[in-house]
Amino acid sequence: MSAPRVLLSGLALAQPMGGVVRHAREILPRAARLLAARGGGLAVLEGRGGLPLELPAGVERLRSSVPPGSALARASLETPRLRRALAEAQARGAPFDLVHTAHLPAPGELQVPLALLLHDLKALHSSHERRARRLVARGVVLRALRRAELVLAVSEALRREVLELGAVPPERVRVVPNAADHLTPLERAPAADAPLVHVGHIERRKNLALLLHALAHDPALPRLVLAGAPKADEDVRLRDLAARLGVSARVEFVGLLDDAGLARLYARAACAVFPSWREGFGIPALEARLAGVPVAVSRSSALLEVAGAATPSFEADDPPGCAAAIRAALDTPRAALERAAEHARRYRWDDSAARLVEAWTDAARASASAPGRRTGSGPTGS
Repeated sequence: MSAPRVLLSGLALAQPMGGVVRHAREILPRAARLLAARGGGLAVLEGRGGLPLELPAGVERLRSSVPPGSALARASLETPRLRRALAEAQARGAPFDLVHTAHLPAPGELQVPLALLLHDLKALHSSHERRARRLVARGVVLRALRRAELVLAVSEALRREVLELGAVPPERVRVVPNAADHLTPLERAPAADAPLVHVGHIERRKNLALLLHALAHDPALPRLVLAGAPKADEDVRLRDLAARLGVSARVEFVGLLDDAGLARLYARAACAVFPSWREGFGIPALEARLAGVPVAVSRSSALLEVAGAATPSFEADDPPGCAAAIRAALDTPRAALERAAEHARRYRWDDSAARLVEAWTDAARASASAPGRRTGSGPTGS
């Protein structure tokens, strides 16, 4: 078969820039062009308020009134709306071959294969969530994995986590990595007072409190700049903690930066530090490597895979160890930084888009050749 016609559920993409939105912004236009060139196509189901992405002219944009912010409301409305879109396409003689989603809960039975992209499995492991919520999340994840014809993970580390759950055979789990070549690095120009930087959402799972404790443990460490959009009241909590630890004057919140602002931040940084409890990938760590910035990371999930195995690292609950890793990163030789930048350049959005389209095509072909193939003509919903 030629490349498939793919219906993408984009209901959860109306959110601040982060790994999920970056992935969609970079990979979907490339994948759409590849599909079109090979005889396939891409359509996107948008939530209320539209989709903050630029897509090629040939991409069909399906409007809906599904609210993007509430996972509960989205879960109840998404499946009927997708079924309706599938039935309408079938009726006009241009059926979809596959539905792709990158959020949980995943849609229910759709009569066509489901491709599920996972950015992380944070909901299964968060120590900040009640045990009952983690058990519910586990059930949601397992049901989605069993339902999916194709599971896509953004790193080898995340693929291993998925397989450890035992809900899906290895041949149905593929890696489609993130990349960082959206960033155009500037020449490095760190001043004498160059800061430590962290790029990413200001949220609990990023474990930014550890950086404040590391600053308190080692008063000679550089100041810290936190760049990213706050979630819930995490920025308020961190400001309060910084005041209690006596490090407020050494911590700056600069909010969400555009790509040009990120390039300037990396060019002037002394070191980039990523203390997350868990990461499915870690695009900012790869950006920092591409920009030639010394990096220190927690030993969590994919960060060492992305930043490189030789990256100074620390346990996510160890402020002295974090401070020591930052010190080691600050002393990284130039040759090692150049090797790390070369490692980062191996990740390219064009390559990832090609992997994604190949995986979609294989999944649609396998479903088409299997007995009892689903037709996409199920209930329409409302």
